[in-house]
Amino acid sequence: MHILQSIEEFEQIKSSSAVVFEFTADWCGDCRFIDPFMPEVVEKFSNYKFVKVDRDKFLDLCIDLGIIGIPSFLAYENGIELGRFVSKDRKTQEEIENFISNLK
Repeated sequence: MHILQSIEEFEQIKSSSAVVFEFTADWCGDCRFIDPFMPEVVEKFSNYKFVKVDRDKFLDLCIDLGIIGIPSFLAYENGIELGRFVSKDRKTQEEIENFISNLK
């Protein structure tokens, strides 16, 4: 999974391909919970690029996007938001896969 390096990179990636951004933080227990199965999710949905966004490094971006809890997911294709799975709740592999499956 790619790790976001800059706001400029965020804008470039969201505008150029089908992408799922995963908003996370090192200290977040619920984020660590999903780490073991995320490679399987990434492999299953290979038509999307997956990008990890560290909430602490990109706090202003999270505020602008309304990311109020982590882990959260935001999907774009060609600059258009396809969907968001944003909450402070722990997420299961099934919930994440259902979210991605239902993106249009």
